[in-house]
Amino acid sequence: MNAAARIEVVLFDLDDTLMAHTRAVDEAIALAQATAGGAFAADDTAAVQRRWARLEEVHYTRYLTGELTYLGQRVARARDLLAPYGIDVDDAEALGWFERYLVGYRDAWRLFDDVLPALDALHGLRVGIITNGDLEFQTDKLRRIDLWDRLDLTAVRADGSIDEPARRGRVIASGELGITKPDPRIFHAAARAFDVAPAHCAYVGDRVRTDAVGAHDAGMLGIWLDRGRDRNPITDHAEGDVPSGVPSIPGLLALPALLA
Repeated sequence: MNAAARIEVVLFDLDDTLMAHTRAVDEAIALAQATAGGAFAADDTAAVQRRWARLEEVHYTRYLTGELTYLGQRVARARDLLAPYGIDVDDAEALGWFERYLVGYRDAWRLFDDVLPALDALHGLRVGIITNGDLEFQTDKLRRIDLWDRLDLTAVRADGSIDEPARRGRVIASGELGITKPDPRIFHAAARAFDVAPAHCAYVGDRVRTDAVGAHDAGMLGIWLDRGRDRNPITDHAEGDVPSGVPSIPGLLALPALLA
Protein backbone atom coordinates (compact mmCIF):
# COMPACT_ATOMS: atom_id res chain seq x y z
CA MET A 1 0.00 0.00 0.00
CA ASN A 2 1.14 3.55 -0.74
CA ALA A 3 1.92 4.93 2.73
CA ALA A 4 1.01 8.44 1.52
CA ALA A 5 -2.50 7.45 0.40
CA ARG A 6 -5.26 9.29 2.21
CA ILE A 7 -7.60 6.95 4.08
CA GLU A 8 -11.23 7.57 3.12
CA VAL A 9 -12.86 4.32 4.27
CA VAL A 10 -12.32 2.34 7.46
CA LEU A 11 -13.39 -1.30 7.30
CA PHE A 12 -13.75 -3.58 10.31
CA ASP A 13 -13.94 -7.25 11.04
CA LEU A 14 -16.99 -7.98 13.21
CA ASP A 15 -16.45 -10.91 15.60
CA ASP A 16 -13.89 -10.22 18.34
CA THR A 17 -13.13 -6.84 16.75
CA LEU A 18 -16.35 -4.90 17.29
CA MET A 19 -18.49 -7.53 19.02
CA ALA A 20 -17.12 -9.58 21.92
CA HIS A 21 -17.75 -12.90 20.21
CA THR A 22 -15.52 -15.09 22.38
CA ARG A 23 -17.07 -13.74 25.56
CA ALA A 24 -20.58 -14.36 24.21
CA VAL A 25 -19.66 -17.92 23.20
CA ASP A 26 -18.25 -18.66 26.63
CA GLU A 27 -21.39 -17.35 28.33
CA ALA A 28 -23.62 -19.40 26.03
CA ILE A 29 -21.68 -22.61 26.66
CA ALA A 30 -21.81 -22.07 30.43
CA LEU A 31 -25.59 -21.64 30.14
CA ALA A 32 -25.92 -24.75 27.95
CA GLN A 33 -24.05 -26.77 30.56
CA ALA A 34 -26.12 -25.42 33.43
CA THR A 35 -29.37 -26.48 31.76
CA ALA A 36 -28.18 -29.84 30.40
CA GLY A 37 -27.65 -32.09 33.41
CA GLY A 38 -25.61 -35.29 33.35
CA ALA A 39 -21.94 -35.65 32.52
CA PHE A 40 -21.95 -32.64 30.19
CA ALA A 41 -23.13 -30.35 32.99
CA ALA A 42 -20.62 -31.86 35.44
CA ASP A 43 -17.54 -31.25 33.27
CA ASP A 44 -15.18 -28.34 33.91
CA THR A 45 -16.72 -25.30 32.21
CA ALA A 46 -13.41 -23.75 31.16
CA ALA A 47 -12.38 -27.01 29.50
CA VAL A 48 -15.69 -27.27 27.67
CA GLN A 49 -15.37 -23.67 26.50
CA ARG A 50 -11.87 -24.31 25.17
CA ARG A 51 -13.01 -27.43 23.32
CA TRP A 52 -15.99 -25.59 21.81
CA ALA A 53 -13.65 -22.82 20.62
CA ARG A 54 -11.42 -25.41 18.91
CA LEU A 55 -14.43 -27.05 17.28
CA GLU A 56 -15.62 -23.69 15.99
CA GLU A 57 -12.18 -23.05 14.50
CA VAL A 58 -12.08 -26.46 12.79
CA HIS A 59 -15.62 -26.81 11.48
CA TYR A 60 -16.32 -23.16 10.65
CA THR A 61 -13.15 -23.19 8.57
CA ARG A 62 -14.49 -26.27 6.79
CA TYR A 63 -17.63 -24.25 5.98
CA LEU A 64 -15.58 -21.29 4.74
CA THR A 65 -13.60 -23.56 2.41
CA GLY A 66 -16.77 -25.19 1.05
CA GLU A 67 -16.27 -28.58 2.66
CA LEU A 68 -19.39 -28.20 4.83
CA THR A 69 -22.62 -26.28 4.39
CA TYR A 70 -23.54 -23.56 6.88
CA LEU A 71 -25.91 -25.91 8.70
CA GLY A 72 -23.47 -28.78 8.28
CA GLN A 73 -20.80 -27.02 10.34
CA ARG A 74 -23.37 -26.51 13.10
CA VAL A 75 -24.19 -30.23 13.08
CA ALA A 76 -20.49 -31.18 13.20
CA ARG A 77 -19.75 -28.80 16.08
CA ALA A 78 -22.67 -29.99 18.20
CA ARG A 79 -21.94 -33.68 17.58
CA ASP A 80 -18.25 -33.37 18.40
CA LEU A 81 -18.95 -31.40 21.58
CA LEU A 82 -21.51 -33.88 22.93
CA ALA A 83 -19.92 -37.17 21.83
CA PRO A 84 -17.41 -37.46 24.73
CA TYR A 85 -20.37 -37.55 27.16
CA GLY A 86 -22.02 -40.47 25.40
CA ILE A 87 -24.59 -38.22 23.77
CA ASP A 88 -25.15 -39.39 20.20
CA VAL A 89 -27.36 -37.06 18.12
CA ASP A 90 -28.64 -37.19 14.56
CA ASP A 91 -28.64 -34.14 12.30
CA ALA A 92 -32.01 -32.84 13.48
CA GLU A 93 -31.11 -33.28 17.15
CA ALA A 94 -27.74 -31.60 16.62
CA LEU A 95 -29.39 -28.63 14.95
CA GLY A 96 -31.94 -28.46 17.76
CA TRP A 97 -29.15 -28.38 20.34
CA PHE A 98 -27.36 -25.67 18.36
CA GLU A 99 -30.52 -23.55 18.17
CA ARG A 100 -30.86 -23.72 21.94
CA TYR A 101 -27.21 -22.74 22.29
CA LEU A 102 -27.82 -19.79 19.97
CA VAL A 103 -30.44 -18.36 22.33
CA GLY A 104 -27.78 -17.86 24.98
CA TYR A 105 -25.23 -16.70 22.41
CA ARG A 106 -27.56 -14.04 21.00
CA ASP A 107 -28.51 -12.82 24.47
CA ALA A 108 -24.81 -12.29 25.21
CA TRP A 109 -24.00 -10.17 22.15
CA ARG A 110 -22.23 -7.01 23.31
CA LEU A 111 -19.88 -4.45 21.83
CA PHE A 112 -16.43 -3.99 23.29
CA ASP A 113 -16.34 -0.88 25.46
CA ASP A 114 -13.98 0.96 23.10
CA VAL A 115 -16.10 0.58 19.95
CA LEU A 116 -18.50 3.52 20.16
CA PRO A 117 -15.91 6.10 21.32
CA ALA A 118 -13.58 5.03 18.52
CA LEU A 119 -16.31 5.17 15.88
CA ASP A 120 -17.37 8.61 17.09
CA ALA A 121 -13.80 9.83 16.62
CA LEU A 122 -13.58 8.75 12.96
CA HIS A 123 -14.82 12.10 11.70
CA GLY A 124 -15.47 12.33 7.97
CA LEU A 125 -14.60 8.70 7.22
CA ARG A 126 -16.99 6.17 5.77
CA VAL A 127 -17.22 2.88 7.63
CA GLY A 128 -17.92 -0.70 6.56
CA ILE A 129 -17.69 -4.33 7.62
CA ILE A 130 -15.96 -7.30 5.99
CA THR A 131 -16.88 -10.54 7.72
CA ASN A 132 -16.24 -14.22 7.12
CA GLY A 133 -19.80 -15.27 7.84
CA ASP A 134 -23.36 -15.72 6.68
CA LEU A 135 -24.86 -12.39 5.60
CA GLU A 136 -28.26 -12.92 7.25
CA PHE A 137 -26.74 -14.02 10.57
CA GLN A 138 -24.19 -11.22 10.65
CA THR A 139 -26.83 -8.66 9.67
CA ASP A 140 -28.97 -9.81 12.61
CA LYS A 141 -25.92 -9.41 14.83
CA LEU A 142 -25.25 -5.88 13.61
CA ARG A 143 -28.87 -4.91 14.18
CA ARG A 144 -28.99 -6.37 17.69
CA ILE A 145 -25.83 -4.59 18.79
CA ASP A 146 -27.20 -1.34 17.33
CA LEU A 147 -24.53 -0.82 14.68
CA TRP A 148 -26.68 -1.30 11.57
CA ASP A 149 -28.35 2.10 11.71
CA ARG A 150 -25.59 3.84 13.65
CA LEU A 151 -23.15 3.08 10.82
CA ASP A 152 -25.85 3.52 8.14
CA LEU A 153 -25.09 0.04 6.79
CA THR A 154 -26.45 -1.90 3.85
CA ALA A 155 -25.51 -5.22 2.25
CA VAL A 156 -23.36 -5.80 -0.82
CA ARG A 157 -24.68 -8.66 -2.95
CA ALA A 158 -22.74 -11.31 -4.86
CA ASP A 159 -23.21 -9.45 -8.16
CA GLY A 160 -21.84 -6.25 -6.66
CA SER A 161 -25.24 -4.61 -6.29
CA ILE A 162 -26.04 -2.71 -3.11
CA ASP A 163 -29.34 -3.11 -1.29
CA GLU A 164 -29.77 0.55 -0.34
CA PRO A 165 -27.25 2.71 -2.22
CA ALA A 166 -28.25 5.85 -0.33
CA ARG A 167 -26.79 4.41 2.86
CA ARG A 168 -23.14 5.28 3.47
CA GLY A 169 -21.86 2.07 5.06
CA ARG A 170 -21.37 -1.35 3.47
CA VAL A 171 -21.41 -4.93 4.76
CA ILE A 172 -19.43 -7.47 2.75
CA ALA A 173 -20.01 -11.06 3.89
CA SER A 174 -18.13 -14.09 2.62
CA GLY A 175 -21.30 -16.19 2.69
CA GLU A 176 -22.86 -13.85 0.11
CA LEU A 177 -19.82 -13.36 -2.13
CA GLY A 178 -18.46 -16.91 -1.95
CA ILE A 179 -15.00 -15.52 -1.14
CA THR A 180 -13.36 -15.58 2.29
CA LYS A 181 -10.66 -13.53 3.94
CA PRO A 182 -7.70 -13.43 3.38
CA ASP A 183 -8.49 -13.78 -0.35
CA PRO A 184 -7.69 -10.33 -1.80
CA ARG A 185 -10.88 -10.42 -3.88
CA ILE A 186 -13.11 -9.86 -0.85
CA PHE A 187 -11.11 -6.78 0.13
CA HIS A 188 -11.23 -5.52 -3.46
CA ALA A 189 -14.99 -6.08 -3.52
CA ALA A 190 -15.29 -3.87 -0.45
CA ALA A 191 -13.23 -1.11 -2.07
CA ARG A 192 -15.39 -1.26 -5.22
CA ALA A 193 -18.55 -1.06 -3.09
CA PHE A 194 -17.28 2.28 -1.77
CA ASP A 195 -15.98 3.33 -5.21
CA VAL A 196 -12.45 3.90 -3.94
CA ALA A 197 -9.08 2.29 -4.57
CA PRO A 198 -7.88 -0.25 -1.98
CA ALA A 199 -5.05 2.13 -1.07
CA HIS A 200 -7.63 4.54 0.34
CA CYS A 201 -9.03 1.89 2.72
CA ALA A 202 -7.92 0.77 6.16
CA TYR A 203 -8.99 -2.59 7.52
CA VAL A 204 -8.97 -3.49 11.23
CA GLY A 205 -9.25 -7.04 12.55
CA ASP A 206 -8.20 -9.27 15.43
CA ARG A 207 -6.54 -11.97 13.31
CA VAL A 208 -3.11 -11.31 11.95
CA ARG A 209 -3.09 -13.26 8.70
CA THR A 210 -6.80 -13.43 7.95
CA ASP A 211 -7.44 -9.76 8.65
CA ALA A 212 -4.42 -7.50 8.86
CA VAL A 213 -2.01 -9.27 6.50
CA GLY A 214 -4.84 -10.19 4.13
CA ALA A 215 -5.84 -6.53 3.84
CA HIS A 216 -2.20 -5.46 3.51
CA ASP A 217 -1.63 -7.91 0.66
CA ALA A 218 -4.78 -6.60 -1.06
CA GLY A 219 -3.34 -3.08 -1.09
CA MET A 220 -5.06 -1.68 1.99
CA LEU A 221 -3.67 -0.44 5.27
CA GLY A 222 -4.09 -3.64 7.29
CA ILE A 223 -4.21 -3.05 11.05
CA TRP A 224 -3.94 -5.83 13.63
CA LEU A 225 -6.16 -5.30 16.67
CA ASP A 226 -4.17 -7.11 19.36
CA ARG A 227 -6.42 -7.15 22.40
CA GLY A 228 -4.17 -9.78 24.02
CA ARG A 229 -4.29 -13.55 24.18
CA ASP A 230 -6.59 -13.54 27.21
CA ARG A 231 -9.23 -11.62 25.22
CA ASN A 232 -8.81 -12.95 21.70
CA PRO A 233 -6.75 -16.15 21.47
CA ILE A 234 -4.45 -15.98 18.46
CA THR A 235 -4.59 -19.09 16.30
CA ASP A 236 -3.53 -18.15 12.80
CA HIS A 237 -0.01 -16.76 12.95
CA ALA A 238 3.45 -17.43 14.25
CA GLU A 239 5.32 -14.88 16.33
CA GLY A 240 7.38 -12.55 14.16
CA ASP A 241 5.22 -13.26 11.11
CA VAL A 242 3.83 -9.74 10.82
CA PRO A 243 5.10 -7.63 7.89
CA SER A 244 6.65 -4.30 8.77
CA GLY A 245 3.87 -2.46 6.97
CA VAL A 246 1.17 -3.89 9.25
CA PRO A 247 0.76 -1.78 12.41
CA SER A 248 -0.89 -3.11 15.55
CA ILE A 249 -3.04 -1.40 18.16
CA PRO A 250 -3.99 -2.68 21.64
CA GLY A 251 -7.55 -1.36 21.38
CA LEU A 252 -9.78 0.67 19.10
CA LEU A 253 -9.23 3.90 21.04
CA ALA A 254 -5.77 4.00 19.42
CA LEU A 255 -7.23 3.83 15.90
CA PRO A 256 -8.09 7.50 15.24
CA ALA A 257 -4.58 8.64 16.12
CA LEU A 258 -3.06 5.96 13.89
CA LEU A 259 -5.18 7.01 10.93
CA ALA A 260 -4.42 10.69 11.55
